[in-house]
Amino acid sequence: MTEVSLISLFDALLADLDGVVYAGPHAIPGAVESLQQLAGLDIGLGYVTNNASRTPAQVAAHLRELGAPAEDGQVVSSSQAAADLLSSMLPPGARVLITGSPALAQEIELVGLTPVSSQDEDPVAVVQGFNPGIGWKELAEAAYVVSAGALWVATNTDMSIPQPRGMAPGNGTLVAAVSAATGQTPLVAGKPEAPLFHAAAKRLAADRPLVVGDRLDTDILGGNNAGFATVAVLTGVDNTNTILAARTAERPVYIINELSDLHRPYPAVDHVDGTYRCGDASAQVNGDTVSIRGRENDLDAWRAACAAWWAAVPETAEARAPKLEWRTQ
Repeated sequence: MTEVSLISLFDALLADLDGVVYAGPHAIPGAVESLQQLAGLDIGLGYVTNNASRTPAQVAAHLRELGAPAEDGQVVSSSQAAADLLSSMLPPGARVLITGSPALAQEIELVGLTPVSSQDEDPVAVVQGFNPGIGWKELAEAAYVVSAGALWVATNTDMSIPQPRGMAPGNGTLVAAVSAATGQTPLVAGKPEAPLFHAAAKRLAADRPLVVGDRLDTDILGGNNAGFATVAVLTGVDNTNTILAARTAERPVYIINELSDLHRPYPAVDHVDGTYRCGDASAQVNGDTVSIRGRENDLDAWRAACAAWWAAVPETAEARAPKLEWRTQ
């Protein structure tokens, strides 16, 4: 019997961008080639991003520059989700303070609302999205309007963004600053809410999409919320330790090292009498300890450990890390 690749089990891939396809301006090694392979397999491709600093057209252009297949309509962003949410709650032409990029302002205009930049223009809402150029004055302006009782929508609340030099503050840190100043909490339009993923799947006419992301709290939680299969890739924010400790709602169905693993068969995890096996590795749980027989740099060992630990702790609302006991024989 011929083994099939993981991605061949699905009719579309919904991919995050930062930490999955690229880190900053540069493609993650092997990512572009893995995405190019999808065309030959007749598998749809959509990009679902929380980054609201650029328009979908700009994101698609960047992807094409990197060599990745990307039409403008394949990109679904949190700025679009925020604009749709606001348009459903406000009358046409309503003034919205933009705490973010020109790309975010453009999406607000496209849904018939009026972007403004100051409290003096009497906005009835604030929309906040990532913009590396945002400073204290812009955050203060948002705080003034939010404190006055305006509707407040955040495109996303990612606390960090993978960059070539490491992790940098994300939109969530800027949202947290306004929240700390006002005592208010925004509505969140993008990940981990399900509509962003449903919109992307609908564009591709996909019934069985696979969501791939590097963050448990946005990509994986969002894909799970949408009812789609999820795969965590270890090229961005989360790692094997945080995945093992994940709360139930943020646990992925699959774990891969890099996007090229999508084109390989996914190893099965079997269990007999409390022992979970994946490849040559195995894991057992005793109390709060996971005993792993395998190498720490072998992903199969972590897959076995996750299966064992998650079976022992099927429901947890908080991240819960077990003690690890490694055995090489």
